[in-house]
Amino acid sequence: MRYACKRFWRLQNQRGFRRLKWRECGRIAVKILKKMTALLTKTQGENQDARLIPLSALQHYAFCPRQCALIHNEQAWAENYLTAQGKALHERVDSGEPETRKGVRFERTVHVSAEKLGISGVLDLVEVDTKTGRLKPVEYKRGKPKPDPMDEIQLCAQGLCLEEMTGQTVSEGALWYMQTRHRVPVVFSDDLRTQTLATIAAVRKLLNSGQTPSPDYGKRCKACSLVEICQPELLGKRDRSLGYVEGLFGELKEAR
Repeated sequence: MRYACKRFWRLQNQRGFRRLKWRECGRIAVKILKKMTALLTKTQGENQDARLIPLSALQHYAFCPRQCALIHNEQAWAENYLTAQGKALHERVDSGEPETRKGVRFERTVHVSAEKLGISGVLDLVEVDTKTGRLKPVEYKRGKPKPDPMDEIQLCAQGLCLEEMTGQTVSEGALWYMQTRHRVPVVFSDDLRTQTLATIAAVRKLLNSGQTPSPDYGKRCKACSLVEICQPELLGKRDRSLGYVEGLFGELKEAR
């Protein structure tokens, strides 16, 4: 903008260049500003649409859309003993060196990015079959298997990233739970893929909106590290003042 203004006034001082009146200069300046504002708005919109969704946001959304918005829109975060255990687990896993055992290559801390899907992240572990080259993502979790498929959705998204980056089909992965010391195989079925793609679309819509959903208080809130920030029990209570006022005025009308 500064360069454009300097260029404009240099042209003004050149011979043969018609000097503009102040009002005319003002109109030209307004036009330039309008064009620049429209271009900036368009660029910001394109950048927002091109924003890559972290893989962790999918798990956060499947757990609670409000938690997802608080973390990824409002940049809110808080630690509790559960998140601290999970962080320690991932640091221990990520610190390991790549190795090969029994025909399987173990690659740790694998950075992935799928531009078409609009997602990116870091995978805990990718197992590579040295004979066939087949890839299998493995996600480490602190707790135990959950009734909701939030972990499976996150893992399937990892497989979709590997598919886009390598061009080969990733048919399955695995979840390893620290609490149970048990490895759970996960097949990337058509239903799970469809559910994962729907979650990606829902998260993108939520993040682009910039809005934070209202709290929905439930059992899962006790395990959430953001419970003090979210205040679901307080903010989730129904406001009955409007109904009270409407009922009061209704009684007054009937009395008349």
